[in-house]
Amino acid sequence: MERQYVAIDLHKNRSLIVRDNAAGEELSVLRIDNDPVTLLAAVAEAGKEPEVAIEAAYGWYWAVDLLQEAGAHVHLVHPAGLNWEERRVKNDYRDGRELLDRMHLGKLPEAWISPHDVRELRELVRYRGTLVAQRPSAKAQVKAVLAKHGLHPPVDDLWGPGGTRYLDEVALDEPYAMKVASLRELVTVFNRELALVEAETRRRLADDAGYRAIQVINGVGPILAAIFVAEIGDIGRFESPQHLCSWAGLTPKHRESDEKVWRGRITKKGSTLVRWAAIEAISKIRGGPKIQADYHRIAERRGKNIARVAAARKLLTLVYYGLRDGEIRCLERADEAG
Repeated sequence: MERQYVAIDLHKNRSLIVRDNAAGEELSVLRIDNDPVTLLAAVAEAGKEPEVAIEAAYGWYWAVDLLQEAGAHVHLVHPAGLNWEERRVKNDYRDGRELLDRMHLGKLPEAWISPHDVRELRELVRYRGTLVAQRPSAKAQVKAVLAKHGLHPPVDDLWGPGGTRYLDEVALDEPYAMKVASLRELVTVFNRELALVEAETRRRLADDAGYRAIQVINGVGPILAAIFVAEIGDIGRFESPQHLCSWAGLTPKHRESDEKVWRGRITKKGSTLVRWAAIEAISKIRGGPKIQADYHRIAERRGKNIARVAAARKLLTLVYYGLRDGEIRCLERADEAG
């Protein structure tokens, strides 16, 4: 039996499956409920080891794992490479047909299918980011309640020893007191959960040579190192530091026509979290003496924003070699020379 091609337009509850033969002739169009048994039965119609394209949409893990275990050659499609928002007409069937057409031509914008251990590490790292982002809201609401009463705490940090004593003793009417007590409990919960997530992350990375190596970089501590390891995953999928920087969206847009070349702002396409971590790592002009010197040199000529991005690229280059080699030899040589 000739190899067949399957496109799956995956949604939250239902999906559309379009199937072709090797000649590109449409064999079937089927809409199914998102159920493992139903999905496997539908794809089984394509025979053994079909080529399957599925967009990296909401909740794709289960479907991709199921299809790979069943022997399908799965192509995970990156939505950013499809430019579907520019089409005049967009529906599930046309989405499926375009996936099939691109698959026949070998022009699918494919994403990396990360293994289970990387996905689990990413889940921890991203959940920590969610907790950190939500905690300030609870803290700000406590200050807002105090402001409504014209109260001015004697300390800026209400969550240190002095602030805790103040909140324990401040007199508020029952609804306000209840709200403050509830918010304080929420902050306690956030802190507890953050500690648990961070401890589990450290446990999983305890034997990771790359994780240890990149913490030698000035500005990269355990938290940022965990983000780099989790989000980048297999460093071997990047041919060079330049490819990693491009994937992180830290390289400028490039337009070329005839003899005209135009370079614009950075693309900001790719891993938002890795791009943020690289910028954060050098945010206080860290990164080591060489990166600091380059930052100041570029800032004098082209401004701080461009210098910040350039410094982040240099730092991400060091991250690349640290993850690839388990050491950063240029930094080690600098330490020995010092």
